[in-house]
Amino acid sequence: MSMPFYVSPEQLMKDRADFARKGIARGRSVVVLAHDDGIAFATENPSRALHKISEIYDRIAFAAVGKYNEFENLRVAGVRYADLRGYSYDRADVTARGLANAYAQTLGTVFTTESKPLEVELVVAEVGASPAEDQVYRLSYDGSVADEHGFVVMGGQAEHLTARVRDGWSEGMGLAEALRLAVRTLGAVSADGTVVPAGEERDIPAAGLEVAVLDRRRPRRAFRRLQGEALAGLLAGDEN
Repeated sequence: MSMPFYVSPEQLMKDRADFARKGIARGRSVVVLAHDDGIAFATENPSRALHKISEIYDRIAFAAVGKYNEFENLRVAGVRYADLRGYSYDRADVTARGLANAYAQTLGTVFTTESKPLEVELVVAEVGASPAEDQVYRLSYDGSVADEHGFVVMGGQAEHLTARVRDGWSEGMGLAEALRLAVRTLGAVSADGTVVPAGEERDIPAAGLEVAVLDRRRPRRAFRRLQGEALAGLLAGDEN
């Protein structure tokens, strides 16, 4: 007679966490940076169809790393949540905090009850009228939420890249300066996923990037994508 197979709850959760972390680490990083006029998002992504950075609502954006089909389903669910809440109550009732809580419940439920966790990590950001009112939430595969300030790096070699951003970021920096720091940080990982020494970063062209901002100066819809000549100009040092 065969013995029943038993795995302790602790080991089961550890195995799920390891599985999710490995999946997330395989993806290209996303860098999120606060700057004087809003919040910037950047990732290496030559595709113009498969976005890792998206608008959710008037002043709220979403960025993700991991399995595309899984975080795309979460993005769509977030848009539906925001639209329904804004329609049922008031547009001002749609907040990054409420959306982050909804995502945390979904991620936590899947992590504890399903056979496979979602291999995703998310950032939900809301731009305020001033930098002090900005909100940036980072959500992990297990539903844990972190309230971030200044900058976030997800996916790939996130730990090493976070240290590089920390060395270069300062409060109140301009958009062009913030984007150059983000792109320099993304270039600090080689094509095979290893970290390169400072000063040897890859030069990633504008066409190979996906970049967007939440611009606090815009009256209602703060989200806009940066690409083509506009992005190339900013990377070359043009602050406009």
